[in-house]
Amino acid sequence: MQPTLRADNSPATPPGRTRLTDLDVLRGFALLGIVVVNATYFASAFHGTGVADPAITTAADRAVSTLITLLFETKFYLLFSFLFGYSFTLQRLSAERRGTRFTAAFLRRLAALFAIGAAHAVLLFTGDILTTYALLGLVLLAAGRLRARTAATAACILLILTAGVYAALGALQAAHGPANTLNAQAITVQAHHSAALLAGHPAQVITSHLQELPDTAALLLLFQAPCALAMFLFGLAAGQHGLLARPARTTVLRRIQLIGFPVGLAGAALYTHATDHWSGTPGEVYALAVDVLTAPALTAAYVATVLRLLKGRHGHRITSALVPAGRMALSNYLTQSAVLAVVFTGYGFAAVGRLSPATVLALTLTLYALQLCVSARWMRTHAYGPLEWVLRAATHLTLPRWRTPPLDRTV
Repeated sequence: MQPTLRADNSPATPPGRTRLTDLDVLRGFALLGIVVVNATYFASAFHGTGVADPAITTAADRAVSTLITLLFETKFYLLFSFLFGYSFTLQRLSAERRGTRFTAAFLRRLAALFAIGAAHAVLLFTGDILTTYALLGLVLLAAGRLRARTAATAACILLILTAGVYAALGALQAAHGPANTLNAQAITVQAHHSAALLAGHPAQVITSHLQELPDTAALLLLFQAPCALAMFLFGLAAGQHGLLARPARTTVLRRIQLIGFPVGLAGAALYTHATDHWSGTPGEVYALAVDVLTAPALTAAYVATVLRLLKGRHGHRITSALVPAGRMALSNYLTQSAVLAVVFTGYGFAAVGRLSPATVLALTLTLYALQLCVSARWMRTHAYGPLEWVLRAATHLTLPRWRTPPLDRTV
């Protein structure tokens, strides 16, 4: 769920150098998936609990909810994780070119990222993944010198082991547990309690977040963290080969689509069905195991599709729209949470549990479109996004340039 940092550590493109725009395009694209998924958690205290959401009452509501689970959930944080690992290689190379110490700077970056994420989790959204990324960044730093093939192999092994653990848990539950361990009544009471707190005054909102943090942290560590680390390693391998620095062959991208979409959508369909109909059963755990292995395939197919679109007649327009948002992805990520908190919690309109999935989706798409416009306007006159500026200052212990000189302004 978290935006990675700019690959290019310079405030603007030096003369004679070409920016690695595909990286920023993919970040900008990933922001769409992040806001669509996160909005479902802001909008309802029932989402992700396994109990039917009382706000979903019509066929249209169910269709929208199903499509979001099928096409978005567990897909886009993988993309951000891949980009985090890829950016790591570029940040290290940049430090080597400047002759500066990379390890100390990267540790400061991780510390700042953790602090920002902790504030985000307490104040705005318990589903924050910045803190998880900061902790996993220590592992990435230790593994940073792995050869590309070794890193990719380790990533595959990690995904297989994670899926195996889920499959074993499902088998254990089937052998020793009841057919359905979900206590729907208790979960419903807790969801209503959480919704009441979230709709209350700001102190109650924070109280709700603090109460949810232990369960959310366990979910992030047990499910998202291993998969995110695997994608870090895939990104590390890709970065060492500079895969996004050179045009990908159309035949390769097409092959990724032909494999990724069928495999990824099949796994996503099973995951969606299990979420809707097998909550609390071994079948749900088995479906999670399958999703661990197939979600990266769908994410890769999305990436291949975007890169192919960049080669088409509208490629320049897509690049112009997404690059500014991608260059300030961290600021946009936290802005998404701030806006959604104002809409759905006691910080503002307290609309939690009161909007249909279709309305929530329309709201998130509008927010995303506005972010693209605001990002384009901001990056025409600034070297970094606001939080990117803060993060860079903490990383290098200097005050970066705030405004971009007219000759350096690039999109």
